[in-house]
Amino acid sequence: MRREDFAYSLPPALIAQTPPAERDAGRLLDVTAANCQHRWIRDLPDLLQPEDLLVVNDTQVIKARLRGVKDSGGDAEILVERIIDDNTALCQIRVSKKLRPGRCILLESAAGRARLEILGREGEFYRLAFPAPVLEVLECYGQTPLPPYITRPADEADLVRYQTVFNRHAGAVAAPTAGLHFSADLLSRIAQRGTKFAALTLHVGAGTFQPIRVSDLAEHTMHAERYCIPAATAEALQEVKRRGGKVIAVGTTVVRALESAFQKSCTELPEAGWGETELFITPGFEFRCVDTLVTNFHLPESSLLMLVCAFAGYEKAMSAYRLAVENRYRFFSYGDAMLLSRVVVSRRRGNA
Repeated sequence: MRREDFAYSLPPALIAQTPPAERDAGRLLDVTAANCQHRWIRDLPDLLQPEDLLVVNDTQVIKARLRGVKDSGGDAEILVERIIDDNTALCQIRVSKKLRPGRCILLESAAGRARLEILGREGEFYRLAFPAPVLEVLECYGQTPLPPYITRPADEADLVRYQTVFNRHAGAVAAPTAGLHFSADLLSRIAQRGTKFAALTLHVGAGTFQPIRVSDLAEHTMHAERYCIPAATAEALQEVKRRGGKVIAVGTTVVRALESAFQKSCTELPEAGWGETELFITPGFEFRCVDTLVTNFHLPESSLLMLVCAFAGYEKAMSAYRLAVENRYRFFSYGDAMLLSRVVVSRRRGNA
């Protein structure tokens, strides 16, 4: 398939610029039924079973966006991609001219001033040296890294609403947006249903917003992201498979982490611990772990939409997207969600 096969028409008015009044107040397009059903996020507990396992991404979004001035003058906008060690990070830098090693970017806020040094380039990223631990500098000078399709500046409310309620481990530069729908009350109702709960960590990188620039998908190189499958989560996955329940992934990041862990494993169990994934999931991919997916609506021609089409089947997923547009669902990070079942792929033919 080609990138253009995943295009769809989206009126700009449907791109959500703000979160709903309450986390669990969004709509849910249920694609698991023979005919798509229009539901609400608050209906989700009724669609789960006691033997199921809900898996979430507990990454925490850091204040990854910095605005500074080059040592020669001129504005510089920095987006941290990945923290390498305490005082070093890979970053995207938006400047008028490329920066050479040894150059500096100056930050200023009510907290004081900080000087970041360019150490070199790694592909499209700059390696930057921070004068103090990266997370401390970001806390003092950084802003919530809202995605580019949200056109307003980040505000105080985004500090809370662009985080999941189960965030624990700092390191993401974008939110695992399907998790934004889950309130404490919704999680409580899911637990009352008897559905089990597990977490993993995948630190979402800025590469998630990078467009696919090639038409032939075989030529695309996926961005890398770090993930961790705790031993307790690996055991919970083993147990749910044993009792015949479903693994329900909250978001595409959970899918990428789980399927990557299963690919690396020589057994029917996922490999626990830290790993790095560059897994590019497109139609024809054979899923080994995830049975059901809760996910937001994704950008046209994006790798995330391709993953959704691989999971639910191309025609079904694209038809659901057209239905969502017709019914004016809200799209992208602060938008509504959909519930999908995994399509079974034939190993012999590669068809659904």
